[in-house]
Amino acid sequence: MPELPEVEVVRRGLERWVAGRTVTEVEVLHPRAVRRHLAGGPDFAARLTGQRFEAARRRGKYLWLPLADSGTAVLGHLGMSGQLLVQPEDSADERHLRVRVRFDDSEGTELRFVDQRTFGGLSLHDQTPDGLPDVIGHIARDPLDPEFDDDAFQGALRLRRTTVKRALLDQSLISGVGNIYADEALWRSRLHYDRPTATLTRPRSAELLGHVRDVMNAALDAGGTSFDSLYVNVNGESGYFDRSLDAYGREDEPCHRCGTPMRRRPWMNRSSYFCPRCQRPPRPTTG
Repeated sequence: MPELPEVEVVRRGLERWVAGRTVTEVEVLHPRAVRRHLAGGPDFAARLTGQRFEAARRRGKYLWLPLADSGTAVLGHLGMSGQLLVQPEDSADERHLRVRVRFDDSEGTELRFVDQRTFGGLSLHDQTPDGLPDVIGHIARDPLDPEFDDDAFQGALRLRRTTVKRALLDQSLISGVGNIYADEALWRSRLHYDRPTATLTRPRSAELLGHVRDVMNAALDAGGTSFDSLYVNVNGESGYFDRSLDAYGREDEPCHRCGTPMRRRPWMNRSSYFCPRCQRPPRPTTG
């Protein structure tokens, strides 16, 4: 599933190619693509027609396009395979095209939502006073947000009765971090994914947060991580950060730091990748 760097790459593309354009027509080609818009596809299309998109925004893994002077926004969730593409109007439809948005200008492009597995979707929502779609008002700021509070995060981390990877994936504590970048940041920090958060000193939690930021900025520079053709930017191009991964997906390959074969363990219906030498598991507690 796309994480913060992938969603930010898409947001930047929407800001460049869609912001300021006015919608003239909306086609909803599959009802599941707008299932989170409870009033249904025809209402979604009618309410979006005639609206002008403002600059795309993002918090964590969520992105949205505010509608000028309306107090509402189109929230986009990419799910497992969703793509927001800016395509020439005369180009062939993608096999899994779900929603088409046409504009009133002469740029010759349209916005398409393509989703093979239909886990993602588009929906219209009122905005909070902070400018967020109301359904994501509970989502914490992400580590690349200039207003992210490092001290508050470090304090909350130590107070949580949980383990460090669970905390990194808690979107009410810190948003945008998913399985891939959690494993990468933990490898860089030499922390095991099951390390209790209560055992992290403030310097160690600050170091971890720094590595989270570093790995996400590196992924942004590489256009995100693409393991298959499902994640692409708005122009259909794949990212290449997968070539730089140190932990995720590297089971049995040598650790880039010490040469020990990397391991994979099942974890919360996912997998965790780690070096058994550099990231030693916590000692079991005794009763």
